[in-house]
Amino acid sequence: MNITVHASFLPHEDPDASLAFYRDVLGFEVRNDVGYGGMRWITVGPAGQPGVSVVLQPPVADPGVTDDERRTIAEMMAKGTYAGILLATDDLDGTFERVEAGGAEVVQEPVEQPYGVRDCAFRDPAGNMIRIQELR
Repeated sequence: MNITVHASFLPHEDPDASLAFYRDVLGFEVRNDVGYGGMRWITVGPAGQPGVSVVLQPPVADPGVTDDERRTIAEMMAKGTYAGILLATDDLDGTFERVEAGGAEVVQEPVEQPYGVRDCAFRDPAGNMIRIQELR
């Protein structure tokens, strides 16, 4: 069996701010940008990795989400506890400087973790946790 990761989904509140962060700050390619019913789904991905994508989506597009669930999702997004993604780079310090200079909210500067990785963390414009780990 051969299973690969094709896409991961992250919520956004402001599609233009999320697009600017992933395209201009992280350097991801825009692969698709679709609007429907006043909502917007933006597919981005790392250059040179056409088979791996992140879909930036409205957090409550599912019509089955209740009003209570919508409030809970909004609260969790505001705290940065709703969604996240782990990225990797071979130049953590350079990547950290670039993302910080792009105006991202710094959660953690580069540090050697006790579990054996060196990483840093940011929040994207929607509050999603973006951890970046150094490849070794």
